[in-house]
Amino acid sequence: MKSPEKIWNVPNILTLSRLPLAVIIFYLIAIEAWLPCFAVFIVAMLTDALDGWWARKYQQFTAFGRTFDPLTDKVLLGGGFIFLIQVKDSGLYPWSVTIIIVRELLITGIRGYMESFGYSFPADWFGKLKTILQSVVFGIILFLQWLKTLSDWQSIMQYLFPLQGILIALMLLATIGSGIQYVAQAVRLFRQNPDPSPKIEEKPRV
Repeated sequence: MKSPEKIWNVPNILTLSRLPLAVIIFYLIAIEAWLPCFAVFIVAMLTDALDGWWARKYQQFTAFGRTFDPLTDKVLLGGGFIFLIQVKDSGLYPWSVTIIIVRELLITGIRGYMESFGYSFPADWFGKLKTILQSVVFGIILFLQWLKTLSDWQSIMQYLFPLQGILIALMLLATIGSGIQYVAQAVRLFRQNPDPSPKIEEKPRV
């Protein structure tokens, strides 16, 4: 019998720390405390970078971390975008955030289903680009909302908001495009093996 994996290691603790940080971010958006919100978001992104670095350096990969690392990112970014819909000049609308949430739920479901058959279904460069763009857009929206409160910057905000709109458009294109790519990859794998058998024993994967 295999011994259970150690969940409470440094990478997993860093991963789980993004859940309370996400709650703090949601609250700070609600009260429009933009600079503290931006600072907490930077801390959350640092934990995201640090947990991966630590896991690679000290070989502390776990099935728990592999599942919850992207999940906590989706909770933070998806929830944050929902809170930003009602913020003036955020550039986000219900339809655009719906695209983000539906894509994340759909691909998470497809990935879990495919991996239950033993298929390798890791994030590729397109999916990673999507996550980077979502993080950049989220951070820029928070930063610009803070700049908007400063009288010295109000005269040039009209030039910065179009840049925000361009980045949002690129983010949505990457979100849709990476989602289509994952669906196409799943279809291709099933065509190669149209009658796979689900795996009974779940094995941790790095």
